[in-house]
Amino acid sequence: MKLPIPLILLAVGLPALAHGTVVPNYTHYHLAAAGPVTGKVLDETGAALPGVTVRVKGTTEGTTTSPDGTFTLPTLPENATLILSFVGYKSQEVKAGRDGTLTVRLAPDQGQLNEVVVVGYGTQQRKNLTGSIVKVDPADTKDIPVGSFDAQLQGKVSGVQISSNSGVPGQATNVRVRGATTINGSNTPLYVVDGVFMNNNSLQTISTGGKASTPITDLNPADIENIEVLKDADATALYGARGANGVILVTTKRGNFNQKPKISLNASEGWAKAAKLWDLATSPEHATLVNENWLNTTGTTPHTNENRPYRPVSQGGRGLPEEQPTYDRLSQVFRTARLQNYDLSVSGGSASTRYYIGGGYTKQESILRPIDFQRASFKVNLDQQISDKVQIGVSNSFSRTYRNEGRAGDGPAGGLLQAALHTPTLLSPYDTNGQLVGRASFDNVQLLIDNYDVNSTSLRYIGNLYGDVQLLPNLKFRTSFGVDYNNYDESEYWNTFLIAGAGVGGLATSSVTQYTSLLNENTLTYRQQFGKHGLGIVVGNGLQSDTNGRTFAQGTGFPNNSFKEISAASVTSSTQNWSGYRLASFFGRADYNFNDRYLLNVSFRTDGSSRFGKSNQWGYFPSVGAAWRIKQENFLQNVHVLSDLKLRASYGLTGNQNGIGNFAARGLWNGGSNYLGSAGIAPQQLSNPDLKWEQTSQANIGLDVAFFDGRLGLEFNAYRKYTKNGLIQLTEPATTGFSSYWANAVEVSNKGLEFALNSVNIRKEQFTWNTNFNIASNVNNIEKLATPTKFGSRDLILQQQGSPLYSFWLYEQLYVDPQTGNAVYRDLDSDGKITAADRHIVGNIWPKFFGGLTNSITYKGFDANVLLSFQYGNKVYNHNRFFGEGGGARDEARVIFASNLKRWQKPGDVTDVPRPDGINVNNYLDGGSRWLEDGSFLRLRSLSLGYTIPERLTKRLLGGSVRVYAQGTNLFLLTKYTGLDPESASSSDANQQGIDLGTPPQPRSLQVGVNATF
Repeated sequence: MKLPIPLILLAVGLPALAHGTVVPNYTHYHLAAAGPVTGKVLDETGAALPGVTVRVKGTTEGTTTSPDGTFTLPTLPENATLILSFVGYKSQEVKAGRDGTLTVRLAPDQGQLNEVVVVGYGTQQRKNLTGSIVKVDPADTKDIPVGSFDAQLQGKVSGVQISSNSGVPGQATNVRVRGATTINGSNTPLYVVDGVFMNNNSLQTISTGGKASTPITDLNPADIENIEVLKDADATALYGARGANGVILVTTKRGNFNQKPKISLNASEGWAKAAKLWDLATSPEHATLVNENWLNTTGTTPHTNENRPYRPVSQGGRGLPEEQPTYDRLSQVFRTARLQNYDLSVSGGSASTRYYIGGGYTKQESILRPIDFQRASFKVNLDQQISDKVQIGVSNSFSRTYRNEGRAGDGPAGGLLQAALHTPTLLSPYDTNGQLVGRASFDNVQLLIDNYDVNSTSLRYIGNLYGDVQLLPNLKFRTSFGVDYNNYDESEYWNTFLIAGAGVGGLATSSVTQYTSLLNENTLTYRQQFGKHGLGIVVGNGLQSDTNGRTFAQGTGFPNNSFKEISAASVTSSTQNWSGYRLASFFGRADYNFNDRYLLNVSFRTDGSSRFGKSNQWGYFPSVGAAWRIKQENFLQNVHVLSDLKLRASYGLTGNQNGIGNFAARGLWNGGSNYLGSAGIAPQQLSNPDLKWEQTSQANIGLDVAFFDGRLGLEFNAYRKYTKNGLIQLTEPATTGFSSYWANAVEVSNKGLEFALNSVNIRKEQFTWNTNFNIASNVNNIEKLATPTKFGSRDLILQQQGSPLYSFWLYEQLYVDPQTGNAVYRDLDSDGKITAADRHIVGNIWPKFFGGLTNSITYKGFDANVLLSFQYGNKVYNHNRFFGEGGGARDEARVIFASNLKRWQKPGDVTDVPRPDGINVNNYLDGGSRWLEDGSFLRLRSLSLGYTIPERLTKRLLGGSVRVYAQGTNLFLLTKYTGLDPESASSSDANQQGIDLGTPPQPRSLQVGVNATF
């Protein structure tokens, strides 16, 4: 697929850069006299600004404003100059005068270079960054109807590949920041919400066909103010043990001091449906192919023709092909789904208090019956200025997330989509008595829908209590206590009408998991300006405790289908387990700025984890980053077209411990073993006292360029990541009594390029047009792996040294012989036979490049936002086609896709679909490359249109502003992939991505809504 790059460049609109309006200067002041000076600092609205730094230029003397915005300084020399600075506002210099009072009104700093960006344990202005950090405003994507906010970011951040691998809301999304670094470990980034390390590993235990729910859905996107994605080692190293896969920092909304109460309402209703469904063979076509397979298998003699399966009933057959009725099961299981979302918040504050209170409710029906997703959330953020030196605050997020879980992946029992898609269209859902009946392979679709009972409820609390103490004008102490608590309650019941329960008299399962993470962090922050020298230092420590307890019970043999509680079962079993780990951390960072021109950032973190062997529990993660703001040099001062030019470079180490068990290094014993009827213990796991941290080094070179007063911004990054001591489970000879053990035995590399463009094409009073474009490429390779490792029930994924992670291990089909109609495969060992020895790697899941394009336009009261996402060059294994292209060999056991109609029929036919033949099994060889397809796509991810009603009407009638809008998602998909969605994956396991089986596509949706502020 060729992406319309010329159209993209045209959309960027570089020639459209136009002169914009001038931002007025809101700063006014009275000149103050020498001697004691008192003053007050106001914001652009005239409200007091607490916490503003007031410094005497050329000295170390200074102070900060109190909650009412006032400050006092001791006797000053005549004509002294004061420097006033505050995050998010332009710094101002004020000379002392004669009357002893001072009033300053600071102007907001809206320039991109002065934009405040959240970094590890603090904030920095963008112009002073040495690392690669991308800030995302979630306002443009928060209404995209998916369960979690990370899925909404697709196409927004260069170098971050996001795949929504299922159309079921609330299921896990794959997020990879600059590739993947590990095989058995976790490749997901670290999520930090208001300083709390948020668990993003699924707590699900009940099988849903390989799919897993994601805890990220417990956070309401409407409560998020900003998202920062930290990509390189300089940006992530301060998170040490967790930084190898990138860090996503989430800042939730807070009120403002001296702000009147502001009420915000967002309400929307919408509908979603599948853009298309699979093209299946009709029953007459299916029967024709079955007959053809019969004749090709047994020989085309009059005798065999007389015995073909689909012949007149009078001759003992099932009726002629054209007499077979077609049953449409896909329309039974797919529906037009309803989408609902309601968010209400109030924020504001007094001179010493600020608050944000928000509540939300979301209900998303899946396009797959009867699945749905519901979330109710409540958010309270509160900050209190105790004095001019002490501030305390709390962040609280409460949520209840309910899922009618979707068993939509691999495995026939209870698989909703599998039952609809893989049951032949000619197979009647009724028995001879007219009763709904299931088959040995798959459940009856209608019975499954009517009796489907797989549920989960997540109760989640994420909270953080902090205290800030200004010890000295330039020294601040902060302590915080964070909690992430999740109670995850699952249940399922399969009655005797369904395969899973039919043979055991009904099957019920209950699982309750309690996850608790406690975190205490303490930091000291020092920042000082010495003339042209700026210095900032952060030192701190952290203690974290994670525990996970689970109680699991199961019962079979119920009196009848009216009983669902396990207590009513005749046979019951139960298990209980507990797991936990501890982490101790010490970290520090120093940043230096000379003359706003030369920047240096050095950080170090050490983490000690209970997961590793005693001699290897501590990992050490240093980093260094430097930047040169070339624009500040004298030889570029008069180049007015150039607003900024900065060269960045960084190098550092980060670690990973996720994806392994909490006791992975220890030898474990299991209790409860039955010894002649008595309880006992038995070995469970082999120890490895040498197990240590997985470690990733990363080098990054970047260039930031801005033109036309920041109207056009460009960012380039080149990086190389190399992972050593990769965590993996190695197999152990069965004679040892163990099957595997954890070890450090993998090395993986990633190298890539990133490019991002931000442009203000037009900026006028009544018309604006902004464009954001990003594109990235990542090359992944396994540098060291002694023993190749296969994944998936059919070994479709092979990890081996010298190849990328997630490579497809297949029989390579070359063509279909035009004379015989048989598939011809590459015979690697030239032995004249096609065996497993001929399988080799044929492609992988990695795109050659990926990215997104956003255009935002406003005209008077109208606004529009268009988001495109794309990727090119990746492969997808369409396993649905394998099961649907049996060519008639499977008779009534499986569905047949309409693509079989292109099969070879006579000598001279040229096609890639071999003849139906039950003898030559190679014609439909499982693992054949015929089903490996190009997964490139260009997707219209989101299109929104809005209109803000004129204030002269809404303020008079409602006292606020009102915006009405319509938003469509996935409105078109341009791809060569013959399945429904090239992002679909049958499993949430990272090692089985790129395999499409039994998975509903991302739906096409339309929503209408209203935003109101009072």
